[in-house]
Amino acid sequence: MVSRAGYAIEDTTAETEANQAERQTITLISNPVALLVRESASVCFSEKANLGLFDGISVLTNSNPPAAFRSGFGRADEADAREIDLHGQCYDNSGDPEIRVTAMLELGSPLEMIQLLQTPWEERFKICLSLVKLLFYLAHSPLGSIVLLDFQPRQFVMVDGNLKVTDMDDASTEELSCKEDKDCTLEFPTKSFPLKCSAAGKCEGINEKKNLFNAYRYFFTYLLPHSAPPALRPFLGDILNATGDLRYGINETLKAFEKVLHLYKSGLYLQKRPLLLKDYISLKGFRTVEGEDYKCWPSYSHLGCLLSVHGAEEAAAICNSQSQCQSFIVTQRRTWTGRPLASFQSSLTDLIPDANAVVYIKRSTSSGERL
Repeated sequence: MVSRAGYAIEDTTAETEANQAERQTITLISNPVALLVRESASVCFSEKANLGLFDGISVLTNSNPPAAFRSGFGRADEADAREIDLHGQCYDNSGDPEIRVTAMLELGSPLEMIQLLQTPWEERFKICLSLVKLLFYLAHSPLGSIVLLDFQPRQFVMVDGNLKVTDMDDASTEELSCKEDKDCTLEFPTKSFPLKCSAAGKCEGINEKKNLFNAYRYFFTYLLPHSAPPALRPFLGDILNATGDLRYGINETLKAFEKVLHLYKSGLYLQKRPLLLKDYISLKGFRTVEGEDYKCWPSYSHLGCLLSVHGAEEAAAICNSQSQCQSFIVTQRRTWTGRPLASFQSSLTDLIPDANAVVYIKRSTSSGERL
């Protein structure tokens, strides 16, 4: 057993019969580029393929593993699961010496900004929060402050609703050297920021600030403000202004995001208003039949109006603001923040017994229809 490029590698030239029996031939499945690899020894073998399963997990294969994986940096546990997981690796000594190691990487979905703009605000906020946590880690990593030199949405993927970075080859711990402050100007196409030259001859915080401004211009400006709860917009505006001017560092930015998250999860952002549930009749022990109904944006369902709410009172306020809405039900489904999803309907449908459900119907509607 030898170690090369950060991997445990077994020399297959002296492979025993037991190892030969243990080694599993690649089983191709319906997709011609898909494969199933069984990790039964320290060496596994694969055909040239780039999509499949490794130990039952969807993976991408990469014949040139990122430098971050080769050096031991970038492990998902170290980065608080903000980077693509390395599920395993294969070594084949019969091929080109430069590409003998094949990494089995976690499979993610590319970021599509147009699609993201059509998703609920809560999910877009989660993406931005995930990015801020990643940048916080990079700013305080054991290797020093790390900058992503090629900071583009294409460098990130979504895995189970979480944002992860895929390519650390363009990451660097080097900070710009300087002799005086005028050597430390952080340049962007539309803005420039003067920084300080430290006593150590390095531009102070340049890596952190470069990451943060890129997050602002590629993510925050598009994903944060649109369809946000009105009461949270001033807080989000402060984040946009402070990161856009680099008045905030990553520490202050993370605190600001966590404040917004706390206000949102706790319901403290809700403005005081007259109680609206008194205008509704509640039918406990029933729920409505799921089906296609009127649409609202941005909904968690393409069949109807399904929105995240803090509780029944907020749902009543939403129903009152929509002319089509005549009834709603607060479902048992929860978002990543723990908030329930409420389903809004334009008319009364058949009711189904459900001990855990409550249907809320506008009194003006119930007076004209027989329940």
